[in-house]
Amino acid sequence: MLPFTRPSIDEDTIAAVAEVLRSGWLASGPKVAQLEAELSAYLGGRPVRTQTSATAGLEMALLACGIGEGDEVITPALSFVATANVIVRVGARPVFVDVGLDSRNIDLGETEAAITPRTRAIMPVHFAGHPVDMERLYAIAQRHRLRVIEDAAHAIGSCWRGRRIGSFGDLVCFSFHPNKNMTTIEGGAISGGSAEELRAIELHRWHGQVKSGLDGFDTLLAGGKYNLSDVAAAVGLGQLRRLEEFNARRRALISRYYELWAEDAPLRLPERGDEGHSWHVFTPLLPLAQLSISRAKFMEAMKVQGIGTGVHYPAIHLFTAYRALGYREGQFPNAERIGRETVTLPLFPAMQLQDVERVVNAVNTILRGARR
Repeated sequence: MLPFTRPSIDEDTIAAVAEVLRSGWLASGPKVAQLEAELSAYLGGRPVRTQTSATAGLEMALLACGIGEGDEVITPALSFVATANVIVRVGARPVFVDVGLDSRNIDLGETEAAITPRTRAIMPVHFAGHPVDMERLYAIAQRHRLRVIEDAAHAIGSCWRGRRIGSFGDLVCFSFHPNKNMTTIEGGAISGGSAEELRAIELHRWHGQVKSGLDGFDTLLAGGKYNLSDVAAAVGLGQLRRLEEFNARRRALISRYYELWAEDAPLRLPERGDEGHSWHVFTPLLPLAQLSISRAKFMEAMKVQGIGTGVHYPAIHLFTAYRALGYREGQFPNAERIGRETVTLPLFPAMQLQDVERVVNAVNTILRGARR
């Protein structure tokens, strides 16, 4: 079975995890400090704080910016639902805008039009690792005095005009879930922030507690518990050292997909972008209006061929929780179309070029046999 994704964990990393297990220090400790330092160096010296997930990071970033009840945060209608959930969880309202049909990134024209007196921040998503137009994004934020909290869950190793995402900008949140370009099993990190914001992130990460001396404790706010373990950090250190290799391999596999589908592609390919795209996932659109089968039937046919697929993602505003906020079908046509037609095809560093050929041949056969 060829899955749509799979992490690559080498023997050195497995040995490093065993070393942590033998050390007796399993929770946040020296390995977490080392990972934060190495991520900071990778991102040009910016401060970095790790968490148990990108979701936790996004929520803590909002709280660190003082965003809460009565505030609005503009965000794309197409992403993993966590992007919107964290806005709701801090008491603010997600204000959705549409995305580009091929880029899948937030429509910055619609973003500026959606700004109201209650808007406090923009939360863009670098979809699949394809960077948002950073110059235009930050120009809008500056004009309207808004914070930018970048959902860079897909974008570790991505670059905008030669600068790594997370090495500049406001608060930038990464994911290290097992399906991402590098993993800590589960985990995430925030890059950036003032000294005051870093302090807030640290408090929200660990129960709002501070210590003084050997036996003094105080709790300054009702924080959560989102600290990364040294076991997870040991995995992350091994992954970070191979991240550029992993991303180069992803680009090589994508190049093969586009070569094989250079003419007469039976589905709609996403915008390719440039070498700054780290290619977290590969998500073409199925031409369902021209097919006699549904997406589910296509995915089942791929499974029969021994090829795994996924769906990244349904449109957020059509979920029950967001319909309850007043959102409805027809508001964001590109996000809705992508949500209906998208299918995630295999892409991960351990794949071979012949695996790409196998996927392309299977897709071609199934779709051409299902034409109306």
